[in-house]
Amino acid sequence: MKRADVLLVWVPVLGIAVLITAPLIGPKTLSPSLLWSGGDGLDARILWELRIPRVLTAFTAGAVLALGGMAFQAMFRNPLATPYTLGIAGGASFAAAAAIQLGWSVSFLGVSSVSLAAFVGACGVILLVFGLTRLRADFSTETLLLAGVTLSFFFSSMILTLQYLSDPTRTFRMLRWMMGGLEGTAGYRDWLAILIPALPAAVALAALRHEMNLLTLGEEWAIGRGVALARTKALLLGLVGWMVASVVAGCGPIGFVGLIVPHICRLLVGADHRRLFPVTLVFGGAFLAICDTAARTVLAPTEVPVGIVTSLLGGPFFLWLLVRGSPISHGR
Repeated sequence: MKRADVLLVWVPVLGIAVLITAPLIGPKTLSPSLLWSGGDGLDARILWELRIPRVLTAFTAGAVLALGGMAFQAMFRNPLATPYTLGIAGGASFAAAAAIQLGWSVSFLGVSSVSLAAFVGACGVILLVFGLTRLRADFSTETLLLAGVTLSFFFSSMILTLQYLSDPTRTFRMLRWMMGGLEGTAGYRDWLAILIPALPAAVALAALRHEMNLLTLGEEWAIGRGVALARTKALLLGLVGWMVASVVAGCGPIGFVGLIVPHICRLLVGADHRRLFPVTLVFGGAFLAICDTAARTVLAPTEVPVGIVTSLLGGPFFLWLLVRGSPISHGR
């Protein structure tokens, strides 16, 4: 049996193990018997109302970000592409910062105004990118990448302007939100707010695995094999943008998950997205759940925003990718 086939068996085991053990780990270690015995004591409430929802949220968010990175790395044929490449995180962060600056306090179906604003901002960037691609028929992926970098810098400047004009309390709230974190998760509402919009998009993304395989080999190759290039790119942009918007709205811009995980999984199982998709999904979820467990445990009772943990891991990894200069198409 090939190594890739072995990993296809063991990666789901890893995911299940993380989902079972991570809720038990924290400032206070909980007994595994609470998983099947239930109860209404304090430990049971901590487990079922706080830790399990938080681990599920982290797992789902990590899976979404990893899948988004996988899809963008295939479309752009660039191992440094991330789900935030097109400025989605920048648009969401600016909208959230604006909501904080304006003092919005409304909510919809229990979702805060900041999260709603972040979702609208992320979707707005997606529509803006779609508009840019329709300006010219030959809008290349390189130009699209440059447009994403430009949008990211623009929104960063706008956020700095808002921070400069804000009082210290609101400036801190903006800064804290942009670090990304899951410490506000309580109950299953936050998990469902990510899962419900992301699940159908992930299913649709799974149906495009063959197209992503061909895009990895080059646009000319994909066109020669019957791929409708413009429609496929538009679908990938829309699906990834929608998925990532739901994560950013709920958790803030948690960085580097979409960079680290797809690349590691590609090295493990190869570039064939039929294998890469399920491995990336599970590994991404497990990775962020483990990072969040470390974030709330290592310096307990103080919690470190999980975005800081992923950035500490992702920075050196990013530099390693730059030095290594590996191509995206390992299977060629």
